[in-house]
Amino acid sequence: MKRQFFKFVSLLLLSLTLIACQEAEVNQGDSIKEGDKISVVTSFFPIYEFTKQVAGDQADVSIMVSAGEDAHHYEPSAKDVASVNEADVFVYSSELMEHWVESLLSTIENDQLVIARTADGLEADHHDHGHGENHQVDHSVEISNVADHYHTGGIIELTAELAEEVDYHHWHWYTRENADQEWITVPNQGGAEFNYEAPEENFEVRAVLFDDDHNEYAQSQPVEIIVDNHDHEHGDHEEDHEDQGDDDEDFDHEDHDHDHDSEEASQSIEIIGLAGHYHTGDVATLFAELSEEVNYDHWHWYIRESHDQEWEVVPDQGTDHFEYTTTGESFEVKVALFDDNHHVYAESEPVSVLIDDHENQDPHIWLDPLLAQEQVNIIRDALIKADPDGKDIYEENADSFNKELQALHEEYQEALAEAENRVFVVQHEAFGYLAERYDLEQVAIGGISTEVEPSPSRIAEIGDLVEAYNVPVIYFQQGANSAIAETVANETETKTVILYDLEVLSKELEDNDLGYIGAMRENLKNLQLSIH
Repeated sequence: MKRQFFKFVSLLLLSLTLIACQEAEVNQGDSIKEGDKISVVTSFFPIYEFTKQVAGDQADVSIMVSAGEDAHHYEPSAKDVASVNEADVFVYSSELMEHWVESLLSTIENDQLVIARTADGLEADHHDHGHGENHQVDHSVEISNVADHYHTGGIIELTAELAEEVDYHHWHWYTRENADQEWITVPNQGGAEFNYEAPEENFEVRAVLFDDDHNEYAQSQPVEIIVDNHDHEHGDHEEDHEDQGDDDEDFDHEDHDHDHDSEEASQSIEIIGLAGHYHTGDVATLFAELSEEVNYDHWHWYIRESHDQEWEVVPDQGTDHFEYTTTGESFEVKVALFDDNHHVYAESEPVSVLIDDHENQDPHIWLDPLLAQEQVNIIRDALIKADPDGKDIYEENADSFNKELQALHEEYQEALAEAENRVFVVQHEAFGYLAERYDLEQVAIGGISTEVEPSPSRIAEIGDLVEAYNVPVIYFQQGANSAIAETVANETETKTVILYDLEVLSKELEDNDLGYIGAMRENLKNLQLSIH
């Protein structure tokens, strides 16, 4: 009896042990499954959309440039940097679109981070952007004018020189912090001259010249740029900077008494109508908004290209409206309102007018459904690299979404194939890839804002363009139903219709619950109002 009792107890203990082990295995399995869910940070809306489609439930995907924000003017926060630093994968389009990526990645200390640049090999000229050192070329480039050292904030001016004369003029400049990192393309540096604001740390730079077939013709060896701020001289430097700031605020251009060392303007002005960026030749239309009504109407607008230059009065800009045809350089602008005694009554803070010709390349590759498929494949490969166990899921999801993109492409082909009028007029020149893919012609009225009513002369220019191309519609990217857009429509006898460039996760997209496919179908429907 005693023996049976001990046998029973032994079996009971064994059973309890097996049950406990099974529960532990279940709990451990859940833990492993949760731990296997990789973290992916994406830059802006279309990249986020593509990544979510590929990742499915296998990864946690987040977006940096959230609703209403502009990817061009976006500045990563400390929280953003921390998120990327802790992520498994970071996905972005290109430095042409996300100018801030280079500085972001320079702060990242995550050696395991997988970085997916979805524009690789896809930009307009299909350049080889290989950043490695293995590409063989027959010619070498010398980089001249390298100083012994530079100070943070100073301008680095270099020149790429080739021994022989050639007819090629398409240069690319690349930087990296050290030899352990990949080369990153520097935006807006398409010539042999390199102008670059010195960062806080040393870095390397190199130049590459491309031939007419977009192959590397010549390249330089990496050159180290030394940044030395002489810590013991900072006090003097700061005093000089303060003195320079006083000079910047001295508006004494037309015998107006408004020296800001002796008088502070009591009111402030907000400049509205600023676009994310402009192209060379666009008309920047801005408006000075004062918080209260006054009887003064003597305005002056000022511009300068950099902090090192003095402010210059812009001629023929004596109202609260500012219309200025942009050149090839970015600049700052500010405005001042004078009282009847010619003293500054109110002034604005400077705002930056960003001129971005995308190195004569169009960064909006996601608006071509076929190139979008290639971006999806780049994202797929990055996720597989970070999470090999999820390979089958990522491949299946990417294949499924690419079939949707292919169907979208075929819808565009069928709808636009027989159209006789193939011209469409846009507010923002963002649809070059889409136009090229479907044999259309994009005409831009760059600089037009849905916040600021254009002058009669500007309306007349737009009217002439509409008449010349005989188009019934002007396409706006954001705010298509605003009063300003309607003014343009009424004055030019056209309709204004939205055409999504998808740079911004706009209120229209959110309100209508439109993802990439839905927004592109809306674009096709709206394009057919012009293309018929």
